Amino acid sequence: MLRELSIRNLAVIEDVTVSFHDGFHVLTGETGAGKSILIDALSLVVGGRGQAELVRHGCDRSEIEAVFDMPFNHPVWEVLARNGLTASPEELLVIRRELNAQGKSVSRINGQTVNLSMLREAGECLVNIHGQHEHQSLLRADKHLDWLDAYAGEPLGERKKAYASLYKQYESAKSALRELEETSKRQLQMLDLYRFQLEEIAAAQLQTGEDESLAEEKRKLTYAERLRGNAAEAYDLLYGPQGLDAIGKAVSRLEDICSFDKGAIGPMLEQLQSAFYQAEDAAFSLRDYRDNIESDPERLAWIDDRLNTIHHLKRKYGESIEEILVYYNKIKTECDWLENRDERLQQLREEEQRLYQEALVLAYELTALRKHASSRLSSAVESELQQLQMGGTLFRVAIGPIGGEHAEQENTEPKLTINGMDEAAFLLAPNPGEPLKPLAKIASGGEMSRIMLALKSIFAAIDQIPVLIFDEVDTGVSGRAAQSIAEKMSHLSSGCQVFSITHLPQVACMADHHYEIRKSVIESRTRTSVTELSLTGRIEELARMLGGVEVTEKTRHHAQEMLDLAVQRKGA
Repeated sequence: MLRELSIRNLAVIEDVTVSFHDGFHVLTGETGAGKSILIDALSLVVGGRGQAELVRHGCDRSEIEAVFDMPFNHPVWEVLARNGLTASPEELLVIRRELNAQGKSVSRINGQTVNLSMLREAGECLVNIHGQHEHQSLLRADKHLDWLDAYAGEPLGERKKAYASLYKQYESAKSALRELEETSKRQLQMLDLYRFQLEEIAAAQLQTGEDESLAEEKRKLTYAERLRGNAAEAYDLLYGPQGLDAIGKAVSRLEDICSFDKGAIGPMLEQLQSAFYQAEDAAFSLRDYRDNIESDPERLAWIDDRLNTIHHLKRKYGESIEEILVYYNKIKTECDWLENRDERLQQLREEEQRLYQEALVLAYELTALRKHASSRLSSAVESELQQLQMGGTLFRVAIGPIGGEHAEQENTEPKLTINGMDEAAFLLAPNPGEPLKPLAKIASGGEMSRIMLALKSIFAAIDQIPVLIFDEVDTGVSGRAAQSIAEKMSHLSSGCQVFSITHLPQVACMADHHYEIRKSVIESRTRTSVTELSLTGRIEELARMLGGVEVTEKTRHHAQEMLDLAVQRKGA
C-alpha cells in the first residue's frame, strides 16, 4: 500500500507531504487546483516520462518520494532481487525520483540508484493509473490474450509453460534451418575456392616459427665468408704473440715474484689467471665456430624460395604463420560443413517438423482451456456491468487463429507464437440489438469508464497491483450510474488501495478518506495544498460540489445526508 507521498517543487506544488490509509480515497478540488499534479507525481515515481516543464518555475529540480508498505509475497520483491537491488519485505519500500530543470532525472529505490527501465518494471507492480482517455493494457488488443490466460489460472499456466519450452526448441531448430539454407547458398559458391586454398596451404606444410628460424639461417649463409674470416682472425690474435702467449708470460712473471709480495701481487695474479683461462675457452669456441661455418649456395637458394612461399601465403591468408593456420582450420571446418549440407538440412527439417507437431498438440490444448475460460470471463464481466447499470450489455472474448479470418480461409498449418496459436479480443455490445465490437472502439466515455471499472474489479486480484488510481473516470456519467461507480470503487478498495480524482459528490461521499486539493496565491506565487478532511470538512466540500459557489444550509444538510447514506451502503 502507498503510505506517504512527498512532493517538492513540482509545477504549482511547492512542498506537500500526504499520508494515506487503506481503503477508498477521493481527491477533490476546483478545476485547475492541481489534482492531476498528484497523479503526475505518482506517475514519475513509478517510471513515467519526466519533462523539464514539470519543475516549478525558478527551481533547480523537483523531488518526489513515495513510501510503500508491501506484503512479503508481493511480486515487487522478486523484481527488485532480479535487478540486483537489496530490499527486505520487513522494511518499507522507498522510491525517490529527482527531476532537474534540464529534464534529466535520477531515481533511487531504498537509496540504490536505478535506471528508468528498472524503476518502470518495479512501478508496474505497484501502481496502475487509469485516465479517461489513457490507453491502458486492458484496452490493448495485443494484451487481451495475456489477461485471459491470467484469468484462466494455474491449469492453463502450467500447460503454457510446457508449451513455451517446446516452442523455444522449435524456434531454435527453425532458426538453425533458415540460417543453414541462407548461408549455405552463398558459401556453396565459395566451396571450390576453399578447396583450392586448403590445398595451397596444406602443400606448404607450414611449421610455427619456421619463418623466423629460416630468416636467421639465411643471414648466416649470406655472410658466411665474412663470419669465417673474422672468427679466424680473432682466433689467430688470441693465439698469437700478443694473445694467450703474452698473458701466459705475464702470469709466469707474477708467479715468480708472488712469494716476495703475496699481499699485493696475489689478487692480480688470480685475476690474470682467470682471464687466461677465459680467453683460452673463448679461443677454443672461436675455432669450433670457424670450423662449423659453411658456405652453401644451394641451401641459401632453397631458403629464399621457402621464405618467398611463406610471404606469398601471408599476403593472402594472414600476417603470420599462426594466423594462416587458424584460417586453414576455419575454412576446413566450413568445407566439412558445406560438404555435409544436404544431410544436415534433412535432419533439421525433420527436427523442425517433429517439434512443430508436438507444439501444435499443446497449442490445441491451450485453445480449449482458453475457450472454457472465456465463457467464464464473459459471464463475470456481464455480472459486474449489471451492477454498474449496464444490465443489457453483452461482453464476449473472441478467440481465433493468428491472422484472423484470412488465416482461417487459407488451407495452411496454424501459425504458432510463444503464446500458442490464438489471438484474443474483448468484444462489447453496450445496447441490445447492436453488434459486438472491439472494446477499444467503444465511443461513449461513460460506458468506457464502467467497462474499465468492471474489468479492473475482476483482474485486481489477479495482477496483484496494490494501488489503483482512477483519474476522472466518472466523467460523462451521472445519477444512478455515478452511484454504481462509487459503490464499485468502494467495494474494490476492500482488496487494494483505490484513489479517485472526481467532481461527482456521489463518488466523493463513498470514500473512506477525502482529500481536498486547494490552490492559493501567497506572496505573488501560486501554491497548491493537500488536506485530509475531517467530517466537518467533508460536509463543506460535498456542499460545494453540490451547490457550486454558494454553500447553504440546505446543501450542507444534503451533504450530511449523502454521507450517512454512504455509511449505510458500505455497511450493507
